[in-house]
Amino acid sequence: MSTAIGFTGSILGLILLNNILVSLSEPSRVFLLGVGLLLAGRVCASKQSRRGARRSTATHVALQLCLILFAWQAHSDYPLILAANRDEFYARATAPAGFWDDHPQILAGRDLEHGGTWLGIHRSGRLAAVTNYRDGRAARRGTRSRGELVSGFLTSDLAPEEYLQEVHRQHTAYDGFNLLIGTPDRLFSYSNRSEQLAEVEPGVHGLSNHLLDSPWPKVERGKAALRELRDSDREALIERLLAVLADRVPAPDHTLPDSGIELERERLLSPAFIATPNYGTRCSSVLLVDTSGRVSFTERTHSTAYDAAETRRYTFTTTLPVTG
Repeated sequence: MSTAIGFTGSILGLILLNNILVSLSEPSRVFLLGVGLLLAGRVCASKQSRRGARRSTATHVALQLCLILFAWQAHSDYPLILAANRDEFYARATAPAGFWDDHPQILAGRDLEHGGTWLGIHRSGRLAAVTNYRDGRAARRGTRSRGELVSGFLTSDLAPEEYLQEVHRQHTAYDGFNLLIGTPDRLFSYSNRSEQLAEVEPGVHGLSNHLLDSPWPKVERGKAALRELRDSDREALIERLLAVLADRVPAPDHTLPDSGIELERERLLSPAFIATPNYGTRCSSVLLVDTSGRVSFTERTHSTAYDAAETRRYTFTTTLPVTG
């Protein structure tokens, strides 16, 4: 009905415009036609720009996610077992894991656009990781990069609770996030969506793009895999965790969360390992801290979903005591 009305209105408008132009002199007709074409071009360009902005925003909101699976004081040999996937656009400039030139005590990858990171550990044993909170219905208002939340803690001397209180005071400066930080003996989580600061209880946990231990399919599958880990051999444990992170099987539709995006996109983002033409899992990381304070950090990077992965390994011993 509205299409028919719009079409009829357009015909009547053209008839009226033609009658007006016929009554004018030739120079006047040429001038008005030129002005009309210029205005029409600007309106069309404006509409295209708005459509493009909407598409860009929707994609940006929907395609920011990661996965963190961790066993905290739940294994006899390793007080901390952590496995994480970082998902991002392949075109985003990123440095692989390594000790930073400007902060040689920090081991982490680095976002070269904003200078922060998604997961890192300090030689002292301070560690931090962040995931984005996905809500396709919410407007994006944050002005600061969430990667600075991780690097900020790793370069700080504040206790975890104090640091998170500082973050809470500035939580509206960031789009939705979940932050996990701690030391060898205590671990804390905070989200600027729940605005709750909590000490993590011993056990197996998972964090994707909702709150800690929200039962999303990839979180539940990953936690189940961690509960089955009995390996004490370091290399065997690392390979098993990397295999968990490499799972590309999508979840059944009836188990998918409703995060405010289309079902097709929920399905696409449901596996632990994301693979699309321009966006996906850029790296898989395994972090182990044993009872002696020895840290093993393994990162497997991908430049596309199907390229040959490159693996980096680092080991060191923390300067802070580990309790298990």
